Amino acid sequence: MKTRIITSVFGLALLAVVLCLFNTPVFEIMVALICLIAVHEIYEAFDLGKRGPWVFGGFAVYTVLLILSAASPEKLLIAPISFLFVLYLAICLIWFNQNLNVARLSGVCAVGVVIWTAFYSLVFIKARLPVDVYGYEAVYLILMALAFAWGGDTFAYFTGRLFGKHKLAPLVSPHKTVEGAIGGILGSGLVGVLCTLAARGLTGHAAGSMFGYIAVFLLGMGCSVLGILGDLFASAIKRQLGIKDYGTIFPGHGGIMDRFDSVLFITPLVALAVWFRTMM
Repeated sequence: MKTRIITSVFGLALLAVVLCLFNTPVFEIMVALICLIAVHEIYEAFDLGKRGPWVFGGFAVYTVLLILSAASPEKLLIAPISFLFVLYLAICLIWFNQNLNVARLSGVCAVGVVIWTAFYSLVFIKARLPVDVYGYEAVYLILMALAFAWGGDTFAYFTGRLFGKHKLAPLVSPHKTVEGAIGGILGSGLVGVLCTLAARGLTGHAAGSMFGYIAVFLLGMGCSVLGILGDLFASAIKRQLGIKDYGTIFPGHGGIMDRFDSVLFITPLVALAVWFRTMM
């Protein structure tokens, strides 16, 4: 527990530094780096064999270009970049046909799409809500997405430890309980309200009416459900591959995927909401 707490404090401090540099390219670079590490963890988990490094080289280049392209006004760059990436994978599959497992390669690609979408969404939110027009609303929304995920995780953990009796998904994640999930869902809503109160105190731009706080609470509950699905999704893959953690970059927590699994389906929803709002 001590190791987990120390790692969490260090991680939050690093997050604070990155957000302080939000209006610089540092944010995009850090998101691309974290996404790249997550993709590498998936690549290692699926074990593509001795020809795998050739494939990962393509994944690495595509990951960085894709994430950074979200900050570009020319979003159409994604189409040619994606085409070249698929073409490269096809060539690898043809060239290394005897040494490359197509089923495992397909698995890496499928999970990669989920990871790319999640982290692309973070940069998309920043690009869609520029600081000179919307202030630091993008920071607020990104923090809320992370708070919904990690706050829900924390509440679910302690609620499950105290009251957990009924297994939620025993074949995928034996330690998760229905009671813990309920605690996490309610906890996410509470964390969202507390974050909004703090944001309003600092900037005055967050929801101020009772209706606004109720909306934030309900949004937190909904995002927590997505967080649980993301957690179970990542756990199901680990169960299939017979691994305990995706990595060791966070002592006591595991890898990037172990820490960001509950974020996977939340950030795309927030990005979609931002896109819809700015299109109106």
